[in-house]
Amino acid sequence: MIGNLEPEERVMEGSIIDQIAIATNKLGWEVGDNISVEIGGTQVSGIDVGEEYNKKWQSPIGTRKYNKDAFIVIKNLDRNPFEPSQPNPDLKAHHAD
Repeated sequence: MIGNLEPEERVMEGSIIDQIAIATNKLGWEVGDNISVEIGGTQVSGIDVGEEYNKKWQSPIGTRKYNKDAFIVIKNLDRNPFEPSQPNPDLKAHHAD
């Protein structure tokens, strides 16, 4: 499979390490950045099926399954733009004294 992000770029060529290096370079990430690698597209059984269960259709509680379309998420935690919301100083509560 060959995917294109830009007209003359073949994304799926090279090893996965090469592809990650190209992507992180384009994003301007640096060697010392705090990187997190996570797996998405999974499911965890939350139902206690007991000791007698149908192994074909049920899984014990806490069993993780990876969907066929699971994916990898690479996050740069040093460049996370998260900023907690701040209250609007112009709004006043209706029930204030």
